[in-house]
Amino acid sequence: MSDNNDFSHGSVPRHILSLAVPMTLGQLVQIAYNLVDRIYIGHMEGTSSMALTGLGLTFPIVTIIMAFTNLFGTGGVPLFSIARGKRNAEAENRYMENTFLMLCISSVAIMLLCYLFMKPVLYLFGASDESYPYSAEYLKIYLIGTPFVMLSTGMNGFINAQGFGKTGMFTILFGAVANIILDPIFIFAFDMGIAGAAIATVLSQLLSAVWVLLFLTGRRALRKLRIRKARLHGATIWEIMRLGVAGFIMQASNGAVQIAANNTLGAYGGDIYIGVMTVLNSVREVVLLPMQGLSNAAQPVIGYNLGAQKYDRIKAAIRFTTPISAVYAALCWLLIFLFPEPIMQLFNADPELLEKGAPAMHIFFFGFFMMAFHSVGQCVFVGLGKSRQAVCFSLLRKIIVVVPLTLLLPHIGGLGVTGVFVAEPISNFVSGVACFATMLWTVRRLTTADNRAGA
Repeated sequence: MSDNNDFSHGSVPRHILSLAVPMTLGQLVQIAYNLVDRIYIGHMEGTSSMALTGLGLTFPIVTIIMAFTNLFGTGGVPLFSIARGKRNAEAENRYMENTFLMLCISSVAIMLLCYLFMKPVLYLFGASDESYPYSAEYLKIYLIGTPFVMLSTGMNGFINAQGFGKTGMFTILFGAVANIILDPIFIFAFDMGIAGAAIATVLSQLLSAVWVLLFLTGRRALRKLRIRKARLHGATIWEIMRLGVAGFIMQASNGAVQIAANNTLGAYGGDIYIGVMTVLNSVREVVLLPMQGLSNAAQPVIGYNLGAQKYDRIKAAIRFTTPISAVYAALCWLLIFLFPEPIMQLFNADPELLEKGAPAMHIFFFGFFMMAFHSVGQCVFVGLGKSRQAVCFSLLRKIIVVVPLTLLLPHIGGLGVTGVFVAEPISNFVSGVACFATMLWTVRRLTTADNRAGA
């Protein structure tokens, strides 16, 4: 095993950065799938605002798809990294193969269920008679790509965990570049509108899935995916799901927040405010990328060194990622505070949406730097295989804080739609402090127990 793939030796920051840069670029490209759709749809002549609202109503379903991707992907990859640290080849194979099988099975099941219950679900998520046709038109085509997006995203972590960060970036790069090229062709040249955006996305996701599977089954992979030998193993699946449930809840809770927000905004402000929230969530996804990329890059390094019992290197990873994440998040907050309208114009030029969206953006991103502490804390919990703590703080942030506040605050003091946007910064402060403090206490206990055992 080369030094580049052995995270128990060499510079911890170098290992993290060697993964973080390509992983962040890869994630940026991954988000570009949907961002490019939103940007082009948001500038469609005549129907841009309503089409953007319709697209925003599909977010909870897209989030559910990603939640199940995380259930198996973010569960299998850290366990795979720990097995690598222990040099346990048999365990590595089991984690990779069972993750692959469960992604295949769940993707088909989700796709079929979404087709069966599409109309009632979209209305439950806040659709109106005016916005539903746009949502349904996009979703009917987008769902075809469910197996592709789940396999490419869920299995890509096994490439990064083997130290091939650049290859992991290219997994998504090919598909996203294709999406950027195909979107204007299908949307404008073929005059297919929102349906054209969905077709371009599905074709792009197919390219990403093909790339990741070709690499994992090819000669360059340190641990190959043995598709023909893959067999379901109950104990392994349970182990993967037990750890991956944190990532599942993080995504599923995002869906719950989106549902609560769409319904409340629709009731208090109408479809235009659902469009505003669509833009705010789009901006949030972009600015979170480098922070999440750094945290995700630290996970395999932390997991590997846990398996190798190199606890000082785990602390070094925390000391490196925390200040960088916090400073970056503070700078993003400053830029958003100073330039809300130019940022929103990237996604939509509707004067009414910009007028209502700028003050909402100021509120929504207040104290954004606290997200850094939540992000670092969660990445350490997942890297250490601490599923209960990871699940606890995923639930705290969204289900315990944001959803109730989203539903209650609009009724208090005449806040209305403002109450929906206030819920986000409150959750940032509460979850950031609680998650990071608990993470530090957990790491201290881990190293103290090791010192006692050594004595």
